[in-house]
Amino acid sequence: MTNPEVAILMLSLFIVLVLLGFPIAFTLIAMGVGFGYYAYYKADAITTFGDFFQNQIFYLLNQNTYSVMENDTLVAIPLFLFMGYVVERANIINKLFYSLQMAARNLPGSMAIAALVTCAVFSTATGIVGAVVTLMGLLAFPAMANAQYNKEFASGVICAGGTLGILIPPSIMLIVYAAIAELSPLRLYAAAVFPGLMLAGFYIVYVIIRVAINPNIAPKPKQEDIPPVREIYMNLLISFVPLTVLIMLVLGSILGGLATPAEAAAMGSLGGLVLALIYGALNWSMVKQSVYLTAKATAMVCWLFVGSWTFASVFSYLGGHDVIAEWVASFNLAPWQFLVMAQAIIFLLGWPLEWSEIVIIFVPIFLPLLDQFGVNPYFFAMLVALNLQTSFLTPPMAMSAYYLKGVLKGQIELMQIFRGIMPYLGIVIFTMVLMYQFPGIALWFPDYLFGPYQK
Repeated sequence: MTNPEVAILMLSLFIVLVLLGFPIAFTLIAMGVGFGYYAYYKADAITTFGDFFQNQIFYLLNQNTYSVMENDTLVAIPLFLFMGYVVERANIINKLFYSLQMAARNLPGSMAIAALVTCAVFSTATGIVGAVVTLMGLLAFPAMANAQYNKEFASGVICAGGTLGILIPPSIMLIVYAAIAELSPLRLYAAAVFPGLMLAGFYIVYVIIRVAINPNIAPKPKQEDIPPVREIYMNLLISFVPLTVLIMLVLGSILGGLATPAEAAAMGSLGGLVLALIYGALNWSMVKQSVYLTAKATAMVCWLFVGSWTFASVFSYLGGHDVIAEWVASFNLAPWQFLVMAQAIIFLLGWPLEWSEIVIIFVPIFLPLLDQFGVNPYFFAMLVALNLQTSFLTPPMAMSAYYLKGVLKGQIELMQIFRGIMPYLGIVIFTMVLMYQFPGIALWFPDYLFGPYQK
């Protein structure tokens, strides 16, 4: 039944319910079933009460649930999550932050640089923005405050660094995107390597320049606080090398074609347990808590998939995608104008929504239009991945700021955190513009590893 007016009403009502605070996954399922029942309704098929359930929407919901649960790509999600939760509880991060801080002691803003590198390494291992920002807020912010760092400056470093995990591989977000867009997770990982490292590098360059201009915001460490050089290198060897090697082995096995993302994630989980054992943090309570948190987060993602696929199927059946395609075509946009419009919409959606809702629900609306405008889907994916950094950094709903404020409480005001993260928001947008001008930043590495992209 083609009824585009109902499809637009469906989408509008969903946005309103989400802004009111209803659970995303169950709102999607409820609206998909409700509007789907209308879309597939046949009056002559109902003669008894039992016939009420003889509607194709229930079959569609059942099939979507089964498809999600048997999806091989999604198997990597719980394994990467478990690896992250184990690493988070392995008592590595405090050692890593301290050793990096001492190693970078001669650079302007050494503690901020150490915090950024720690965030990048830790968020790459976990992929959980809230966990990284929370832990670094408890670990790095008090250390920077005691060293007389400017609070706004310190909070911006932690919030920006904590979001890097959804971009730098092995990223859970890219696994989700691969399943949604039916793209190769291997090519997505390869495409994300240089944009992710470049963004982290820009953050570090900004810190160095900012502190060089105004040294008062990040005083140098006192000479008496610096341990012997041998001790510094030993701490680096103990903390930085094992975790980095684990991440490189996981990522290298994927990009080298030695393992699928799920297989590499399984080995990464085992590696995380081995690291926890080496650092003396492995015990039954830690494993039990990690399994519980993994199951909880995985269930949320899976039900988001079930709901979004049901919602999208009904939305498309009612003609919603056709309306949007015709509306976009009516503007006679050039490819660059389409990309700007799509990224602007995703940027605005980042105010009320997190990356999972944007990728699973709204990105599929743009995917059918990529062929029409001749846009490489992997290039578009990297623009989206960079753009999603802003969903955590854009006031008034900058979730990174709220994560940090939640653990610091009265130590800093929310407006101070907002002011601290604004420069990094500008750096993300600058990086997107730079990558648009030079698409090879995202596309060279996957083309080199796997050959030119072909539809």
